[in-house]
This record gives sequence, C-alpha cells and structure tokens, in this order.
Amino acid sequence: MSRPKPDPLSADAFRGFYTDILYFLRKRTDNASDAADMTQDVFTQWLDYRDRAKVEQPRAFLFQMARNLLRDHWRKQKVRHTVHSDQAEMDAEPVTDEQNDPMAAAQRLQRLEQLKEVLAELSPRRREALMLHRFEGLSQAQIAERMGISTSMVEKHIAFALLHCKRRLQHEPGTEQPE
Repeated sequence: MSRPKPDPLSADAFRGFYTDILYFLRKRTDNASDAADMTQDVFTQWLDYRDRAKVEQPRAFLFQMARNLLRDHWRKQKVRHTVHSDQAEMDAEPVTDEQNDPMAAAQRLQRLEQLKEVLAELSPRRREALMLHRFEGLSQAQIAERMGISTSMVEKHIAFALLHCKRRLQHEPGTEQPE
C-alpha cells in the first residue's frame, strides 16, 4: 500500500518551509533578528499573494521571495553604510585655522560686500538670470521658461554677468588674484 503524498500547502509543510527559510536567511545576514523579520515578511507576502493556489512549487516560490528580500536588505545596508561613512568623513574633517581666524572672516565679509555691490551694478534681468543659475541651481532652460525669454538670451545674460563680476572683482583693491 502506498502512502498518500503530503499536501505541499499543509500547515506542517509551511512549518518546515519556515525553518528552512529562516536558516537560509540567518546564514546570509549578520543579524538573527533581521533574518527572523525577513522570514516573517516572506510569509506575509505569501499570504497576500492572490495566485498562490496556482503556484506549483510553493517551496521554490517562497525561497525566491526570500532571495528578493535578502537582495533588498543588502541594498539598504549598502546605502546605510555609504551614508554613515560619508557623514563620518564630514565629521572627521578638522577645523582649519582659516575658519577660526578673525582676519580671514573679515576678509570674507568684505569680499561678500564687494560682490553685492558688483551684482547691484547689473541690469535686473542679468542679475536675475545669474542668481537663478548660480544660487538656485536652475538650468538655463528652466530660467528661460521662468523669465519668458529664449535659452540663448539666458546664456548671454549669464555670460555677461559673470564677465562683469570677474572684471570688477579683479580690479578692486585687495582682490587681485594670486598668479
């Protein structure tokens, strides 16, 4: 007499799948609680899957879900690692003497005042185009649309404004550029 074939969708089968998937994920993650969470997510996704009655190989299907979740987990870990290492680099940058030097701070303020004066000399349209491009980061096409002019005209406004600023700031006393 032959034994009846076990139902692949029985509760006992899923308990075995749960154990296998948990083991699979624990081997591939650095954290047992992450593996347990991902295993839980696999079965939550399975229960939400509308066509699960059509799945011929539920074990293989569940393992594919687990691999997908694992891949997502690794991507998130990589992003977190990148963000944390970038933040650590920024935190580790030493404060230079120039940043603490009152004379350097005074010179920066003087330079900003000179720049304000030079910008005030520009026509309103040229100043607007330059400010939108340099300080708001808009593209020339975006500036053209906002100002209601052609992209070519925006290019001319920005080029003229930059040239004017460069010439005026190089000829101001105490602003000569080192060679």
